[in-house]
Amino acid sequence: MRGLVVKSTGSSYHVSLSSGDVIECVVKGNFRIRGIRSTNPVAVGDYVQVEHQPDGTNWITDIEDRKNYIIRRSTNLSKQSHILAANLDLVALVVTLRHPTTSLTFIDRFLATAEAYRVPACLVFNKTDLLTDDEQQELREVRDIYERIGYTTVALSALDKQSVLTAMLPLLHGKVTLFSGNSGVGKSTLLNVLLGEDRARTGSISSAHDKGMHTTTFSEMYQIRVKGEEMKRLITQLPDAPILNAQIVNGQIVNAPILNAQIVNAQIVNAQIVNIIDTPGIKGFGSLDMQREEISHYFKDIFAVSRHCRFGNCTHTGEPGCAVVRAVEEGSIAASRFNSYLSMLGDAEEGKYR
Repeated sequence: MRGLVVKSTGSSYHVSLSSGDVIECVVKGNFRIRGIRSTNPVAVGDYVQVEHQPDGTNWITDIEDRKNYIIRRSTNLSKQSHILAANLDLVALVVTLRHPTTSLTFIDRFLATAEAYRVPACLVFNKTDLLTDDEQQELREVRDIYERIGYTTVALSALDKQSVLTAMLPLLHGKVTLFSGNSGVGKSTLLNVLLGEDRARTGSISSAHDKGMHTTTFSEMYQIRVKGEEMKRLITQLPDAPILNAQIVNGQIVNAPILNAQIVNAQIVNAQIVNIIDTPGIKGFGSLDMQREEISHYFKDIFAVSRHCRFGNCTHTGEPGCAVVRAVEEGSIAASRFNSYLSMLGDAEEGKYR
């Protein structure tokens, strides 16, 4: 039987079958030693083959080839990997400028890993309602860093249901999206707003350290069915996205020339399904299997400028004629991005977890 892994508990997996049934499965005993260097050879989002056993158990016997996945170094076994999720259309990194503070180094490491494994990424800045005027300005500056590189950013408060729906559903529609981020940034709260019910556990921030505590224990895929009329209404609220004579089929916009800042004569067929994978919060993000000379390739801004360096193998660490260092000095590459790149170079040299 073929199925989709929709939940991982560490010891077992919940697999959704084409019939709509969800069954609990375990990994076949010798499966773990077939050259898969991971603490979890099966991940949420994997398509697998399942065999029902005479004793009533269900074995996962094979994994279909993945189109992509996103991975981090395991915290307890630093030489092994931990696959966060597989077969993704998007990863939404949920971050907070304050309460708790998500470091720019963490953001850059995550984005570099997404680039390395060919997973499109966006940034969701949550808890904007808690920011002072000065912090709101800082948020605009941080968003500008990433938007200039080409990443989509969204700023919202999970406590404002309408802003969440308006900002997130058009971004997520038709996709399998991984929600990730530090503990306490509000991933589960956002998910509950999108689901329209309290299915993901939420927690408070530790007042002593202004850090979040884990509330999501296992990785799990949630399905959101968005009615066509709701999608149409939300799309009309997007800035600079006018659509004329749009036909929305299975939630996708087709045959939609742009005109006059509104949807006219829209035909709605079926509802759109949005799949979101929620994962436990993570504290650090260790790079894995990145060669020193490759790391700059996963920083889009650095890679774009590096072609102008005097030497083709420039590592941007003091070589003469380095266009990247010059761009940092001139401000066209953010110093924070360059510092994150240097920290990942240090990982590659020292082999240590960060």
